[in-house]
Amino acid sequence: MSNEYLWDRSGPPDPEIQQLERILGTLRHRGEFDPGRAPRRPVRRRWWPVAAAAAILVAVAVPQFVPLGNGRRTAWEIVRVDGPARVGDRPASASTPLYAGQLLNTGRASKVTLLADEVGRIEVAPDSELRVLESASGRQRLSLRRGLIHALIWAPPRQFVVDTPSARATDLGCEYTLAVDASGNGLLSVETGWVAFQFEEREAFVPAGAACVTSRRRGPGTPYFRDAAESLRRSIAEFDENADPAALRRVLAEARPRDGLTLWHLLVRAPASERGAVFDLYARLVPLPAEVTREGVLGRDPRMIDLCWNALNLENTEWWRGWKRRWQP
Repeated sequence: MSNEYLWDRSGPPDPEIQQLERILGTLRHRGEFDPGRAPRRPVRRRWWPVAAAAAILVAVAVPQFVPLGNGRRTAWEIVRVDGPARVGDRPASASTPLYAGQLLNTGRASKVTLLADEVGRIEVAPDSELRVLESASGRQRLSLRRGLIHALIWAPPRQFVVDTPSARATDLGCEYTLAVDASGNGLLSVETGWVAFQFEEREAFVPAGAACVTSRRRGPGTPYFRDAAESLRRSIAEFDENADPAALRRVLAEARPRDGLTLWHLLVRAPASERGAVFDLYARLVPLPAEVTREGVLGRDPRMIDLCWNALNLENTEWWRGWKRRWQP
């Protein structure tokens, strides 16, 4: 990715960022006291006006000094601001810490960089709304309601998550871009490492070089490598939209061995009537261990499905399955 293009478009156009910009296009805006002369009155009548005045003073003053949110300072700090952005009801500025629950809002022409020394760096693009929901040792949880962020995370895997209206992105040691449009739909694009994408029981595992669309109605779609043909990507989107068997057959007709990532997700997402064709192609493109059986995979046997994944030589299932347990309540 060209950082120059991401920040001020001074570098060469980046196709991925241009795609994200198209998705985000809908976000544009449309006297001294003498105790000797004091009258003798009950104490309660003497102090209550002072207390009332003090209460009013506190009510007026507190919003000026206490940050919005729950008051707990997080590990994140604003280190760069380009253009007018806001944190809560105040202008954002460099060296400003973020507090849990505060809303960071970038305008149409503003960008903000966040840094947490032990966690990572986040670049927040224009027209974005981001909150830090939780910030503790080993647990960083943010919420991206709309907009685009580019995250570079150096904390250990499984410690950093971003919630969106349509999926939760769990970092497994990586760098990625996440965009959310005004409807809550989004696009995840991974540059290094891995991201686990989840909405309710629907999961997707996205490695470096791959992307995944997510829908407010359905959750994460089927991941694909970004170098896949445009026609293949369209067919994947059509299948995700309405489980169209014709779209699935077009996916199978164009899939390369490298597209085993996509086919593995389809082993459990395809309708039962089409699952056999998915497995047959997968078995031709990806060398499978002898213990994998067609019947076991078509029956969605968890062990068989895991063995099919391991055959991709991307990462062993024992490594990435731990991400989910870490974030259970």
